[in-house]
Parts: sequence; structure tokens; C-alpha cells
Amino acid sequence: MDGKYTQQIKCKQNKKMRYLDLLLLRYPMLACCRTDIIAAFEVLTGCYVSQGKMLVCGNGGSAADAEHIVGELMKGFKNDRQLQDKEIDRLMSIDVDRGRILGRHLQGALPAIALDGHVALSTAYMNDCEPLLCFAQQVNGYGCEDDVLLGISTSGNSENVLFAAVTAKAKGMKVIGLTGSKHSKLSALSDVCIRVPETETYRIQELHLPVYHCLCLMLEEKFFGNAE
Repeated sequence: MDGKYTQQIKCKQNKKMRYLDLLLLRYPMLACCRTDIIAAFEVLTGCYVSQGKMLVCGNGGSAADAEHIVGELMKGFKNDRQLQDKEIDRLMSIDVDRGRILGRHLQGALPAIALDGHVALSTAYMNDCEPLLCFAQQVNGYGCEDDVLLGISTSGNSENVLFAAVTAKAKGMKVIGLTGSKHSKLSALSDVCIRVPETETYRIQELHLPVYHCLCLMLEEKFFGNAE
């Protein structure tokens, strides 16, 4: 392989890994999660390369984290992810004026859906069917083989998240868990489980945020580049 080309590949890899290095510099206690963070990044990269999407679920503070993650992926995080010229041209070919506005303001997105956010669906299903299957029902409806389920549970044993994980695996999806340090039912079901080194709920949640921010930064660099 040409030396210059090899150097370019290494440079791109280093740009993504710098976010992980910075995470571990700021939170050295997360060094034990390095391998799993990289593995989760690779699973998500495969998902998005295959035109898949990520489904995210959690309860309480973890539900808020699910919404937060979707917000970072579905719009610009560290950069504005401008549309490509061909995308803008396609918009303007339909309506010049509106296409110009859309081309100026729309941003590239990595498809992600927070399963806690659909109140009418969830409450209808919980009332009519089985409350603990509210996430599983959505995985059954939205999920496809190239998709990924990210289940967030500080204990790793939240039943509605576990039902969602079982459904995802049955559909051929990959499952990523984000939990506390203890081995759990979710870690056993997951293809990758990032177990942050805390056992108390609020402390676990305090470490979840920098982990998923790091993953979002790495993904943005991979698919949109130039995130500074």
C-alpha cells in the first residue's frame, strides 16, 4: 500500500480516536471502558454504513439520556454538517426558493429514535396490552436487521429494556448496553456492553453522559468529518 495513502488513513483514524483519548484524559476512571467504547463505535459505524438506524431506550434519567443522544446524532453536534451540493441541487430542482432555504439550513443526520418519546403510542400500548413491552413493541415495529438497539440501564436489569433487547436480537439487530459496573442481564444479552465503573445510580449516570458524547463525536467525525 502506498505510504502516503496509509498515512491519510491513520490520520483519519487518529482524528476519531482523539475524542476517546480526551475522554480518558478527563475521566481516567473510564480507561476500563476503552475497548468496549471502540467496539460500540464499530458496531454503530457498521449500522450507519449499511443505512441502518439506532433505537435508544431507557427509564427516568436514562430516558433523558436517550433523547439527548438522538439530539446529538440527528443534527450537527460539533459542526453544522452542511448538505452536499448534489443534495441541494435535488431540493432546488423541486422548488427553487424553498430548496435554497432547505439547502442552507438542513443538516446531515445519523438516524436515531428515542423509544421513550412516543407518549400516545406508549400509553395506548401500556393500557391495552402489556406495560413492560412498550419498548419491545417499538423495536418490533421500527427495527430492521441492520439497526442497532442501545439500551441504557444503570442496573442493567430494567425489564422493559431487556424485553426490547430480546426483541432486537430476534430481529437480527445488534444490541449495545450502557450500564453500571456490575454484570447484568443486559450485559449478557448485549453484543457490546459499556459498563462504567460505578454502582450508585447517579454516579453511573454522571459517567454515561461523557461516554455517549464521545461516541457521538467519533461518529460525527467518521461520517461528516472536520468536527473540531
